[in-house]
Amino acid sequence: MVKRCVLVVGGCTIAVLVVVLVVFLVVVLCKKNNFKDTFIQDCERKTAEGHSTYCVKVWSAFEQAYVDHDPCQVPPQAYDHLLSIAPPLPKYNWTLFWSGTREVAHQMSGGCYQTLEDTMLGSVLDGKTWCGKQGSNETFDSGCPNWTQCVNNPVRSFWSRASAEFAAVACGDAAVLLNGSSDTPFDPHCTFGSIEVKNFTPGLMKSLTVVLVTKDNVGANCTDESLKNLQKELKPGMKYICKEKTESELLTCKKNQDQSCVPCW
Repeated sequence: MVKRCVLVVGGCTIAVLVVVLVVFLVVVLCKKNNFKDTFIQDCERKTAEGHSTYCVKVWSAFEQAYVDHDPCQVPPQAYDHLLSIAPPLPKYNWTLFWSGTREVAHQMSGGCYQTLEDTMLGSVLDGKTWCGKQGSNETFDSGCPNWTQCVNNPVRSFWSRASAEFAAVACGDAAVLLNGSSDTPFDPHCTFGSIEVKNFTPGLMKSLTVVLVTKDNVGANCTDESLKNLQKELKPGMKYICKEKTESELLTCKKNQDQSCVPCW
């Protein structure tokens, strides 16, 4: 009788282990495919045709940049093929850059101005982490090097390459929101200063309006020394304009626009 009880317990233990194993495999497989599925679904939502075949092609080009690579050895040019398939499409006169003003810029861009994060790839990948590993054909969304651990990590390299392309196709009159509360509103080491300004295309981009965003008129103004360095970086023929606005002025203006695309500066 005792022996029979032992056998039953053993059978129950095996059954529990099987259930646990199945659940584990389901979780692993779902997690493995979640990044890809989300990428393709978001791509379809941002693509005018909503064409799944196109978005699968974009995904394939995307993963080719980093899959089976050391996560610290993925240079910006690894995304050249991806950006040739899914380039940022410019909005004439409505390109918006930002530096130290992410939140305000994204509140201002909705419907009219377009930031890099409003483009198809930008919106699909904004806030996400990804990387590959040598010897693996998988995409990982955890255990990846962060922005500062190594320069050529997949996320940082993507945004560097995408920023360069976004700036290169900017056309007409563009604007940039700079942090007027910073000691150096134009920072030559940030993405805008080190990549985007250097990739503006003469003849394609006509002017750049710099908007210094401050808190209650406290901060830098258009005579700030760092802005002189920005003017020197602009290509010949590009018009430079500078304006000063408080964050509250911008947000109030945007709120009162009622979908009309009228600049708030």
